[in-house]
Amino acid sequence: MASGPHRPGFYAGVLVAGFIAGGFLTFFLRQWLPDSAAKTFFTSSWTPTFGPVSADLLVLNFTLGPVGLHVSLLSLIGVVLAYLIARSLF
Repeated sequence: MASGPHRPGFYAGVLVAGFIAGGFLTFFLRQWLPDSAAKTFFTSSWTPTFGPVSADLLVLNFTLGPVGLHVSLLSLIGVVLAYLIARSLF
């Protein structure tokens, strides 16, 4: 079993923390920056989606999706900053 900061849970936590911090930063800048090219550049996002996926199990029928993830430049910067902070702490 892996130990230290190289565990998969460490990297998953860094990704989650980075995306949350980047999402908050994107929301904050959308509210407070004036309309400009910088606002458009930093707050534009790309949304990959997956689905819908249907499953028919004779007794149970369900559909999942579509599931999407909003990725922006600031969320990627948040992931990098979270990784650098976590690496320096651990």
